Amino acid sequence: MCLILFAWDPEAEDQLIVAANRDEFYARPSQNAHFWEHCNQIFAGKDLQQQGTWLGVTATGRFAAVTNYRKPDKNQYPLSRGALTTNFLKSECSPEEYLQQIQGEQNQYAGFNLLVGDRSSLYYYSNRSDQLPQPLAPGTYGLSNHLLNTPWPKVTTGVTEFSRIITDNACSLSNQQKHLLNLLQNDNVADESLLPETGIDTTIEKMLSPLFIKSPDYGTRASTIVRIQLNGCISFLEQNYSAGGRLAEQVTYPA
Repeated sequence: MCLILFAWDPEAEDQLIVAANRDEFYARPSQNAHFWEHCNQIFAGKDLQQQGTWLGVTATGRFAAVTNYRKPDKNQYPLSRGALTTNFLKSECSPEEYLQQIQGEQNQYAGFNLLVGDRSSLYYYSNRSDQLPQPLAPGTYGLSNHLLNTPWPKVTTGVTEFSRIITDNACSLSNQQKHLLNLLQNDNVADESLLPETGIDTTIEKMLSPLFIKSPDYGTRASTIVRIQLNGCISFLEQNYSAGGRLAEQVTYPA
């Protein structure tokens, strides 16, 4: 997962609205979002290489999502970052309790940004920051492959447009979902002068700069829109893509 735009307010009618893109090598096997066998409270896609997920929800309103932290790193780590989300969704710990546990084993994971929440709180934590796990105040946020709200072009563009869409009172929920999906499919490349310096080649940095990434081997594999409401309703839309960004299967919950 390489871009997560989200609005959080536990007292609002829409407690959590998420629009996110998962970027990955096309050859890496995965399953579309579904209720997991043996863990049927989890609705999420699954990485079949490590058996974890990049983003998921439960029927009780738990939410988790993870992005990689982009910085060249030749170290080998024993634990998969997909377990960070999966284990939270399986657990009954509060977000704060869960992240206290993760702090003790953070060095066993490659660089990550992690969001975990329930109906009363949403927390952010990165093992590439000196900050403790942060409870998030109501607001709108953007997260890519650096720390929360780092102003990369895709984050600033994404947050601006995401905020405009979700605050448009004239827009129906179905149209809002369409607009958010269109936003996630924005493949405009950032100006070279605005690119971050993450230690990788400028050509690759430019290829990774759009909200929606396309290349021969790597790109946006899924766009996901999640809404968790105060009345208990949860909606989940996942638009999948095949190599080159071609439209593939769309999954919705409720169906």
